Amino acid sequence: MTSPPTPSQALRIAYSPCPNDTFVFHAWAHGLVPGAPPLDVTFADIHLTNGMAERGELDVLKVSYAVLPYVLDRYALLPCGGALGRACGPLVLTAAAQNPVDLAGRTVAVPSERSTAYLLFRLWAAAEVPGGVGEVVVMPFHEIMPAVRDGKVDAGLVIHEARFTYQGYGLHRVADMGEHWEATTGLPIPLGAVIARRALGAETLHALAAAARASVRMAWEDPEASRAYVREHAQETDPAVADQHIGLYVNEFTADLGEDGYAAVRGLLTRAAAEGLVPPLGPDALAFP
Repeated sequence: MTSPPTPSQALRIAYSPCPNDTFVFHAWAHGLVPGAPPLDVTFADIHLTNGMAERGELDVLKVSYAVLPYVLDRYALLPCGGALGRACGPLVLTAAAQNPVDLAGRTVAVPSERSTAYLLFRLWAAAEVPGGVGEVVVMPFHEIMPAVRDGKVDAGLVIHEARFTYQGYGLHRVADMGEHWEATTGLPIPLGAVIARRALGAETLHALAAAARASVRMAWEDPEASRAYVREHAQETDPAVADQHIGLYVNEFTADLGEDGYAAVRGLLTRAAAEGLVPPLGPDALAFP
């Protein structure tokens, strides 16, 4: 684990190259948020940032909510900047139309076993796939749809802009993990969280939250300002897909988790802990200093 930066140093942050993250962080990363701490940005997919958080490598990270039980001793959950929402859950896809029961004993590719998508998938499978799925294979999310299409795996759990592009691979949706979650809980879907090192201190943590919130609001006020930055880093190059992605994952919960957001996070992690998928959370683990 590395030492926290001094006030004169840029904070080391990692987030994904996905349109929602580059949209949210554009103003802050480019020094456009008055008074915000400067950032030293690393781009990395969520399974990599989760690992960075577990190793305590950086100051601020965008991670999966699923990794929180493993890192909240060193990192605090910021009340803004993350991704929650409705009708935006991960999908289970297959090469031919199938029902959930057909996945019993089958091989499924997932983007990470320390991801919210994976927790939602396991909670769904426990209810909908008698006997459970078979082998789970971890691979980068952008490789999953080609692997399903080419028959390398029987099914794939996909995230991000794959919601909008899977039909172009000739794939079929078996189930929407978000629909199952919302139907059974009534809560929004908790996907990505922004966390910051507790050792930075309460004053800095509050400054980071204020900077993240201001960056979100600036992005909403002038969407064109971030367009080149979003396009430069997006793995899906269609601007319309990027706009859909942003519209789905950047919402009121990004500006502030609020009561429903916190309830969704605790609800997911409590249910996952009951299934033995993650360690249980302490009563104040999600509290912001």
